[in-house]
Amino acid sequence: MTRPRTSAAALAAIVIYAAIWVGFRQHWSWLYCVDWSLLNGAHDIAIRHPMWVRCWDGVSFVLGPTPLRLIGTLAVVAALVQRNVRTALVLLACAPLNGFVTTAAKSLANRPRPSTMLVAAPSTSFPSGHTLEATATFLALLTFLLPMLSRSMRRVAIAVSAICVLVVGMARVALNVHFPSDVMAGWSLGYLFFLLCLLAFRPPEVFVDHDAVT
Repeated sequence: MTRPRTSAAALAAIVIYAAIWVGFRQHWSWLYCVDWSLLNGAHDIAIRHPMWVRCWDGVSFVLGPTPLRLIGTLAVVAALVQRNVRTALVLLACAPLNGFVTTAAKSLANRPRPSTMLVAAPSTSFPSGHTLEATATFLALLTFLLPMLSRSMRRVAIAVSAICVLVVGMARVALNVHFPSDVMAGWSLGYLFFLLCLLAFRPPEVFVDHDAVT
């Protein structure tokens, strides 16, 4: 992605995160209606179909913090073996250590989880830690992997990463453990944290095939 596009995307992420923060703090009625319309719809499906909960709970675990931190740690080791220290630092910050960002963001917002939760979930609701950490982790993994892949495989890697990040957000809403606005905030903050890590550690430039992402 070119620098102007990255700057525009970063600005959009900041605006989205700030707007959602203000929205739930100020109890915007439209945000409340959107959140609860999606939560209630998912909850109604879960009541009628118990497998709904099991399916989405499995997705939440597989794409959750614990497996992704393990994958991120393995990627850090692989990057260090290749003597790619700067990329290893990006991976370390965005995968094994991204939980600190989640904890800090949640403690600042202190938003209660939806009362209709279908599974147990600790801590508070805003932002979604699953989506924040999945976004940062998959973007960091792409930073490491894309330079080693062929053009066709780059497209596959980008598509798979995008689907995983989208699906984990859907899972958190389907389980009623997060408001949809929490998920949007998690995507936004995860992306911003990834960009901050790139700026701080400045790994070798990642080649992204623009045709693959447009």
